[in-house]
Amino acid sequence: MSDQSNIRNFCIIAHIDHGKSTLADRLLEITGTVDKRNMKEQILDSMDLEREKGITIKLAPARMSYQLQTTTYQLNLIDTPGHVDFNYEVSRSLAAVEGAVLLVDAMQGIQAQTIGNLYLALEEDLTIIPVLNKIDLPAADVDRRKEELVQLLGCRPEEILCSSGKTGQGVEMLLQEIVNRIPPPSGKKDAPTRALIFDSFYDDYRGVMAYIRVMDGEIKKGSLVRLIATDKTFEVLEVGACRVGDTITDRNANVPPLAGYKEVRPMVYAGVFPKEGDDFHRLREAVERLKLNDSSLVYESEHSPALGYGFRVGLLGMLHLEILKERLEREFGLDLVVTVPSVAYRVVLRNSESKTIKSPLELPDPSFVEKIEEPWVKMDVVSPSEYIGAIIQLMQERRGIYKNTEYLLGERAILHYEIPLSMIIVDFYDKLKGVTAGYGSMNYEILEYRDADVVRMDILVAEESVDAFSTLVYRNEAERSGRRVLNVLKDTIPRENFVIKLQASIGGKVVASERISAMRKDVTAKLYGGDVTRKRKLLEKQKKGKAKMAELGKGKVSIPTEAYLKVLKRE
Repeated sequence: MSDQSNIRNFCIIAHIDHGKSTLADRLLEITGTVDKRNMKEQILDSMDLEREKGITIKLAPARMSYQLQTTTYQLNLIDTPGHVDFNYEVSRSLAAVEGAVLLVDAMQGIQAQTIGNLYLALEEDLTIIPVLNKIDLPAADVDRRKEELVQLLGCRPEEILCSSGKTGQGVEMLLQEIVNRIPPPSGKKDAPTRALIFDSFYDDYRGVMAYIRVMDGEIKKGSLVRLIATDKTFEVLEVGACRVGDTITDRNANVPPLAGYKEVRPMVYAGVFPKEGDDFHRLREAVERLKLNDSSLVYESEHSPALGYGFRVGLLGMLHLEILKERLEREFGLDLVVTVPSVAYRVVLRNSESKTIKSPLELPDPSFVEKIEEPWVKMDVVSPSEYIGAIIQLMQERRGIYKNTEYLLGERAILHYEIPLSMIIVDFYDKLKGVTAGYGSMNYEILEYRDADVVRMDILVAEESVDAFSTLVYRNEAERSGRRVLNVLKDTIPRENFVIKLQASIGGKVVASERISAMRKDVTAKLYGGDVTRKRKLLEKQKKGKAKMAELGKGKVSIPTEAYLKVLKRE
């Protein structure tokens, strides 16, 4: 174990695609942690998925040994994700370090997640080292980006380092500044042990493995330690029961738990079902495995009349959902159906009780409901100034409330909004990229629950309500939402010998309707020659029979799986 004064714990934080993982590669290479023969791009991104998408999904710790003059330092690095959906990974990293390298692309400049991650680091009172990356690119505007950082951080221009993760330029200077600027750990070795679990993973041979940051005291092989939150005691040989964010201490010590990191509450829920019903048990095992290193993932069993048994999973956003689906399919070989996500609403009952509902079917009878509340977020949108008008229009369409605008050196703007979470979880990011020609970026954080005028909309097929199609919609958008679902069903449900009524209703009141016309049997085919009145008689008889069928109503309508999928996945 190194002398504590020679230890530096730090993480790299940045907006997505600003070069964190490439810079981490150079740090590992220059310190000799990974030799050049074994070096590959994004070495800390262990998943194929991360390499393909060019993003970091999981935080990745690495220990490096670095010699400055005659002293050898132990540098503990945590490479963090940049996308807003994974900032819970960032908050865990920040709880385990004393300093953060704030990385900014010298071409793109400050983006929304740069600001979001910076605020998280400042809340933890970390030492910030600002670095302009990708300075080797022809379009890099180092002087202007330095001015932006000075404006954002209030630092001096000479405090900002310049580097290229690709060529290695400036990386040696960054290593020196990490040693010089970031303070060593301040824990007391002779105090009762307190260690924070900041990550865990599953090893096929050794079970659950935990990454910990020792704050006070020490942990040795053979020590008897206790997990405070779960009150489990074990010998330090293998880790078996642990919760990310928990505090490890001596078995008999009475110490307060470490603050850990900000507890995350999933706000987006979606159904995940195996295409083959037999795969449900494999899906359960896979979700349990992923939960070990994804502390924001929440799940519970769910049954759908259309899709069978599966799970309703709680997530942080659409990218999180996409990554979960791809990991389940790739790492565990599952074929899945994922339903359209919805937010968690809070229902306040007339007896003052409140409950959180994750699906429309959980909504109590309206006569017992005092009000329904939905989650709102505080959103920052960073974009070139010329697209402000288009952003404002998009925000108005999505019920956003404008707060104010800040300008970065006049050429770029930060627009501050408050907006319902339900308005941004499905296609908002794509729409934002569209109206800003790809230059806009966004960051958001949960603000509070506010009153929402939402109602449960039921879909009736041949006058039978189909639970799987029920949704919560804004009252004034119910007709439009209902018509969209009915149009999908009209195109996918096969015709029968009778007219099929399709209806969208709210509390028994029909707000939209469609009809699938009956198949017409050619009852006159057997006629040849003769009086035309015979033909009319047969057609009239057929018409009366259909009318009688329509009155009795109904008939059994078989809804194909394709119809369920198109509605549930909002195709």
